[in-house]
Amino acid sequence: MRGAKGHRSDFAQMRNAAETLHFSAIRLGQRNPQDYPQHYPPSHLGEPMDIEDVAELLGCSVWTVRQRYLPEGLPHIRASARGRFIFFREQVVDWILERQTKGES
Repeated sequence: MRGAKGHRSDFAQMRNAAETLHFSAIRLGQRNPQDYPQHYPPSHLGEPMDIEDVAELLGCSVWTVRQRYLPEGLPHIRASARGRFIFFREQVVDWILERQTKGES
């Protein structure tokens, strides 16, 4: 392989490159993903979404999400003082379902 300065390295061609760095090739997560520790269990909140994702999910514009649904209680957190919102998919879906069942009564 050639580096940025044209140096040719034979490290990638070494049979025991992982062992040279004191890594066992058998224990590397890329080779055995089933053995890789899962530090972050799946959240019951679902995946984080930005306001554009929520607007797409609701079938409306970002403006409508900000002006109509946030004041009506759409669950979110404000990630920064600049006003970036973070939504979680399961909370948004639960909020939609709750509003639909209230409308049926």
